[in-house]
Amino acid sequence: MAKYRIELKKSVEKDLAPIPKKDLQRIIAAIESLADDPRPPQSKKLSGLEQYRLRQGNYRILYSIKDDLLIVFVVAVGHRKDIYR
Repeated sequence: MAKYRIELKKSVEKDLAPIPKKDLQRIIAAIESLADDPRPPQSKKLSGLEQYRLRQGNYRILYSIKDDLLIVFVVAVGHRKDIYR
């Protein structure tokens, strides 16, 4: 299987800034792992949207997949209480 390219929305950098360092390392590792498998078993498709959610502790990674271009586009990263607003 070909590797997907990871692209981040510009606002994701702002989303990552307030996250504690220990959680940030796990989140970055999870995002990087999406290049090998963009639909891991623990991911979930969001209803009504062409996006997926990946849980990482109390944080969520929202992303979309463009299979024809082999791109995983990370849309948002945030705490579970704020991410869906």
